[in-house]
Amino acid sequence: MKAITKHKYGGPEILKLEEVDRPKVKEKHLLIHVKANSVNPADWHILRGKPLFARLSMGLFKPKDNILGADFAGIVEEIGSGVTKFKVGDRVFGEFMDGGAFAEYACVPETACGHIPDGIDDIEMAAVPIAGLTALQALITQGKLKEGESVLINGSSGGVGHFTVQIAKAYGAQVTAVCSSKNADFVKSIGADKVIAYDQENIHQHAGKYDLVVDTNGNLNYADYKRMGKRGVMVGFTTMGHMMAVLLKNIFSKFSLRVFTAAANNEDLNTLAKLIKEGNVKPHIEKTYPYSEIPEAIAYIESMRTRGKVAISWD
Repeated sequence: MKAITKHKYGGPEILKLEEVDRPKVKEKHLLIHVKANSVNPADWHILRGKPLFARLSMGLFKPKDNILGADFAGIVEEIGSGVTKFKVGDRVFGEFMDGGAFAEYACVPETACGHIPDGIDDIEMAAVPIAGLTALQALITQGKLKEGESVLINGSSGGVGHFTVQIAKAYGAQVTAVCSSKNADFVKSIGADKVIAYDQENIHQHAGKYDLVVDTNGNLNYADYKRMGKRGVMVGFTTMGHMMAVLLKNIFSKFSLRVFTAAANNEDLNTLAKLIKEGNVKPHIEKTYPYSEIPEAIAYIESMRTRGKVAISWD
C-alpha cells in the first residue's frame, strides 16, 4: 500500500510517499480503507519531534512510528476479534494519535471511531476528529458549559476554534469570538454573536465578563482568564514557557482553569456526527490536497493562518 513515511525528525520536506506492507488487524481494532484525512498542528509537532520531551515516547533519536497522520475517514475493510460496534463495510471516521492514518489502510482501535452519517462525504468527516473532539470536550467535558451561559472563544477561526463556535451555539451559549478583522465575517457566519478583532482591540485589556473562557490560540495569560472568566479552559499554547507560567500560577489559585488533551471515544465522535447530520455544525474546509501532496498540506497549516481545516483525498 502507499503511505506517507518519515524516518527522521524534520520538516515536511523529509516526508516520502512509499510502498509499505499493509497492517494486519489486531484484537479490538478495525482495518480501515482510508478515503480521506485532515492535517492538524499535532502532525507537524510530531513530524519535527517537538516539544523535545515528547521524544521520550515518540523515539529519542528517530521516530518509532514511521507513518504520520491521525485524522481519517474511510470504510471498514476488516474487523479484529472482540469488535462489537462496527462491521465490515461501515463508513467510519476517527483519530489515532499514535499515527498511521496517512496511508491507504490504517489499523485503529474500535474506540477511536464513529459512524459517518448517511449523506455526509468522507472529506467532510475527515476534517472533524481531532479538532471537533477538542472543541466538544473543551466546552462540555472540561468547561461544563450550560445553556444560556456566555463563552469567550479566543482563536475562533482556526480548526479547533471554528468548531468551538458552532458547538457552543448548538448547546445554547452566547458566543463572543476573538479573531483577526479579516476573519470577522466568517466567524459571524458560523454563529458568533459578537466578534472581537484582536488587531483592533487588545484582548489582554478586554474588560468583558464571561461564564467560560476557552483559549484555542494559546496566548492568553493567567490574568486574562481571571479577569474575563468565571472559569477557563486552555487548549493551545504558544510556547512551553508560556504554558508553564499559566499552570504554575494556577496551582496557588482557586480559579477553575482546566488544561487537557482530547481523547477519542465512540460517544463523543457519534455526538459530533449527530451535530453535523442535523446541520448544527459544518466543517469549513479551506483547502483539499491529493495524498501525494501531504507534505505541502502540512507546510500550509504550519503557517498558522488556516481558516477552518485542510483536508486530504485518497481518491
